[in-house]
Amino acid sequence: MNLLNISGSPHVHSDESTKRIMWRVNMALIPALLVAIAYFGVTALLISVISVLSCVLFQWLIEKYIMKVPSTICDGSAIVTGLLLAFNVPATASMLWIVVIGALVAIGVGKMAFGGLGKNPFNPALVGRVFLLISFPVQMTTWPDVSKVQFFGLDTVTGPTPLGLLKERGAEALDQLPQAWDMFIGHIGGSFGEVSALAILLGAAYLCWKKIISWHIPVTFIGTAFVFSAILWLVNPVHVEAVDGVKQLVGYIDPLTTILTGGIMLGACFMATDMVTSPMSKSGQLIFGVGCGLLTVIIRTWGAYPEGVSFAILLMNSVTPLINRWCKPARFAK
Repeated sequence: MNLLNISGSPHVHSDESTKRIMWRVNMALIPALLVAIAYFGVTALLISVISVLSCVLFQWLIEKYIMKVPSTICDGSAIVTGLLLAFNVPATASMLWIVVIGALVAIGVGKMAFGGLGKNPFNPALVGRVFLLISFPVQMTTWPDVSKVQFFGLDTVTGPTPLGLLKERGAEALDQLPQAWDMFIGHIGGSFGEVSALAILLGAAYLCWKKIISWHIPVTFIGTAFVFSAILWLVNPVHVEAVDGVKQLVGYIDPLTTILTGGIMLGACFMATDMVTSPMSKSGQLIFGVGCGLLTVIIRTWGAYPEGVSFAILLMNSVTPLINRWCKPARFAK
């Protein structure tokens, strides 16, 4: 008697695989990497190489000697984590050794502690980034001045980011903010992988074309941040006001500056869309994106840190199981 063995669902044939998806994400990150190298020189390349090699090495060591399971370093996921971690740090010489610590935390704590790829509740690169921000606040907030960086120079002149200007320098910031075009192409200070919105959008367009990600999270994330900041700006636009004879910066920045500065573009397109840590259903992804956008603007506006993207995504990662439970997809054939 012949028995028919039926595997568990889903029964949908596809030529996609984890390895293929991860390597396509790596390809999508190349434009942002090339722009970073062009602006920040060899330091950006060295940090990226060290971060990637560290992530691959730590994953191999943990799988071989601690978990004692077959190695999965060839699937490209560790390289994605390494690149995203590197993209979230300043392109300064002090980060060359600090990023190794971040890679250990990202892979060891953010990923392998939960069982590896597909089981981690939080984006590993963001876990590493937040750990570095809390542990090394000075190094993580020392930004190179793009206009004074030498391609082969490791020691660079530091300069402020647009968000840092608004948070720290008050009334002086309005005259020093870069133009919208400079913010769009990446000629501003900040973590070297997040400065060029153009390069990030090119990579995101490639992922959408290959159907690795959908529009739901990026559009709602960026759109919510734009709309919420626009409401604040319309109510009280940023301006200089004299208080007791001292000029102070009051009000809220315009929505275009909000979405073109900091890590909103990188976070919305490459980290919030992580298929492991984001909701499965389309409706759930819309909720996730709205939550990320709201939390980012709230933290930026009223929080202690000038940036809020990493914290916003990690907070929404924590409620992803609840969103999945609430927004269940329709049953097959129903």
